[in-house]
Amino acid sequence: MEEIFKQFSLLFPEINNALGSGIMIFLRLVGMMRLAPVLSKTEVPSMVRLSFAIITTIILVGVIKPTPPSPDTPIYLCMFLNFLFGVIIGFIANCILAAILTGGDMINTQMGLSSAMVMDPSTKSQVSVMANYFSTLALLIFIYSGGLYWLFNAFIKSFELFPMYFVNFHFENIINVQFLSDITANILFMGMHLAGPVLLATLAQDLILGIISKTAPQVNVFSLSFLFKPVMGAFILIVILPMLVNVITDYLTSYANIF
Repeated sequence: MEEIFKQFSLLFPEINNALGSGIMIFLRLVGMMRLAPVLSKTEVPSMVRLSFAIITTIILVGVIKPTPPSPDTPIYLCMFLNFLFGVIIGFIANCILAAILTGGDMINTQMGLSSAMVMDPSTKSQVSVMANYFSTLALLIFIYSGGLYWLFNAFIKSFELFPMYFVNFHFENIINVQFLSDITANILFMGMHLAGPVLLATLAQDLILGIISKTAPQVNVFSLSFLFKPVMGAFILIVILPMLVNVITDYLTSYANIF
């Protein structure tokens, strides 16, 4: 069988090069789609995602036009590295949206809605109501602001930074490690930035209820907090929603070039 493949590669070098590069592109694309926003959603049927990956691979084979590998290139190692590099691209893009999801979790806790959980079919886990709301809002803004274009632009550019048959490399020369650490460290900071108005409003409400509790002990402040906190949080969110959309848009735009 190996002799047949060897003879085939000698007779049809262009077809052999296209098939080899197509496999590498497909694996890198599948790795990216495992974690990338929108593309990793389980609401999209697996057959649709697989068909999309195959069609995109066929198109990119003609766009990238890779050089054939050397005879001593470890093919299996190249396949693994291409898949791993695609996972890194998807992970970076997913971290950007994870910060917005964190802000939704903070708001949900501060509004006293910790017990209100819904099933997220994409992650198959229980998520908070506000986190689900912010996640959907972030995905819509991500699509509207051209996030998928940035994602595929970064995917095509990745073949310039890390060729598909490249094995000897230094990780810090390919990906900015400082950028990768900053984007993961800023998840909590960005979450606080989004949840700040609601946190301050509910904190002021807690102070007012505390004063009422001291001046009028007969008032059941504990039960009042369950009533006022969701109402106050929802009112603040309605008021600042346009500003939140602008903040999320600017945040996503700032990471247009992830490499």
